[in-house]
Amino acid sequence: MSRKVIGTGGKSLILTNLEKDLYPVYGFTKAQIIDYYRRIAPFILPHMKDRALTLKRYPEGVYKNFFFEKRCPAHRPDWVQTAEVQRDDREEAMTVCLVNDLETLIWSQNLASLELHLPLHRAGFPETPDAIVFDLDPGDPADVMDCARVALIIRDLLSNLGLASFVKTSGRKGLHVYVPLNRKKATYEDTRTFSKAVALILQTNYPDLVTAKMAKNFRKAKVLINWSQNDSSKTMIGVYSLRAGERPLVSLPLAWSELEVSAAIGDPERLKFLPSDAINRTEKEGDLFQEVRTKKQVIPYL
Repeated sequence: MSRKVIGTGGKSLILTNLEKDLYPVYGFTKAQIIDYYRRIAPFILPHMKDRALTLKRYPEGVYKNFFFEKRCPAHRPDWVQTAEVQRDDREEAMTVCLVNDLETLIWSQNLASLELHLPLHRAGFPETPDAIVFDLDPGDPADVMDCARVALIIRDLLSNLGLASFVKTSGRKGLHVYVPLNRKKATYEDTRTFSKAVALILQTNYPDLVTAKMAKNFRKAKVLINWSQNDSSKTMIGVYSLRAGERPLVSLPLAWSELEVSAAIGDPERLKFLPSDAINRTEKEGDLFQEVRTKKQVIPYL
């Protein structure tokens, strides 16, 4: 089954294989995926603006082979915006996709790019992160509830330093804490140094709960604070993006008060959200991650 759609400015696209079930255990088709991204577009697009998209494509569904595409596909429509990025002088510049409008977002889903991975910087400012991220990853048998405890500790530490922070689910087992900066003077060296210092402080003060060491043998039953994500070569799963798995779970922002309640109850299912949850919550509450894009803060010295 295919269908031609025409967007603003005469942008046209042929949508194909709409009946294909890309989440076969749960039952969620390509048509439903496209509809989700269409409805969440007012909330997701501002967070994607001018950022190089890494496509993670699942053409045969979440249980079959997937592949990453950092380069924008050559067969893209001529109306897809792109940018040339170069990490250093030794590398050839690479053409990347910019998802700045609804039509490009839909095009990415016609390619079955279920997960939308983005850097912390805009394409025109490759060494200037807009935020610090603390990627909280539990090592079995720790789970997202342990991540919630760590996230709340990080929030309080940052608050004592005069920094506001925001939290979202990873769409899998972890949580992501963002500290907006949105200042042209910030560098990845600054954000990596700061995030690593915070991780080491928590590892020292909560040795049974937290580790800052990447090696897997240090992560059993603890929460890794992955400070290394603060790097120009790394990407994070975008807010409101789907994740590939048994269910089409969403990386969704949370209110801190909500995380407190969830941590007190201790039920991991409270922090798992489907596309319908994401739509309902944004319609009622708006974008809980809005200030990540706009709030300006300065990294303090530790």
